[in-house]
Amino acid sequence: MRELEKTIARDLLSIGAVFLRPEQPFTWASGIQSPIYCDNRLILTAPAVRNRVEAGLAELIRQCYPTAEVLMGTATAGIAHAAIVGHLTGLPMGYVRSSGKDHGRQNRIEGRLDRGAKTVVVEDLISTGGSCIEVVQALREAGAEVLGIAAIFTYGLRKGRERLDAAGVRWECLTNFDAVCAAAAEEGRILPEDLDRLSRFRDNPEDPGWKEVRPCQDT
Repeated sequence: MRELEKTIARDLLSIGAVFLRPEQPFTWASGIQSPIYCDNRLILTAPAVRNRVEAGLAELIRQCYPTAEVLMGTATAGIAHAAIVGHLTGLPMGYVRSSGKDHGRQNRIEGRLDRGAKTVVVEDLISTGGSCIEVVQALREAGAEVLGIAAIFTYGLRKGRERLDAAGVRWECLTNFDAVCAAAAEEGRILPEDLDRLSRFRDNPEDPGWKEVRPCQDT
């Protein structure tokens, strides 16, 4: 899977699904200044990349969650990926709404989900882990046995890792922040000296000090 991690990182960069801009940070909804922007919806409009991503997710699920019985996508970004991977693996799929409908049966979980079903959550990316945990909790409350999450990309934020671990949620990803940064440096998209401050952002995005370029230390 390590070689696939590098391949998917390069793929995401090539289609602009992940974009690094440490000199002109993006502003997240939380107000945090971020050197990275991720829009994995672009995967769906890039067939060659999409094929590798979906095949990668299918293989990740086979290897890490071999007893999986059903896939549940997150609304909305994870739904299409869960559907395609469900087709590749022959597993049934459904999805979890961000909140219950206010009409009809007021479902939050769409699709058949039997109590005790061994379930894998399909997600496009993991950041602070909050939305993933909410989905897992909804599935657990419905009686599912959640094996874990299969995601395309993770920022690798410490806060996200700690929250998922505290909630007892396993998570596996095709690629990650470090792999994307390494690929971007190799391709000349960022400067080698950017790698240090990017890793500082990953460890503590709320500290704006990550934007500081530190001089290289002679050894």
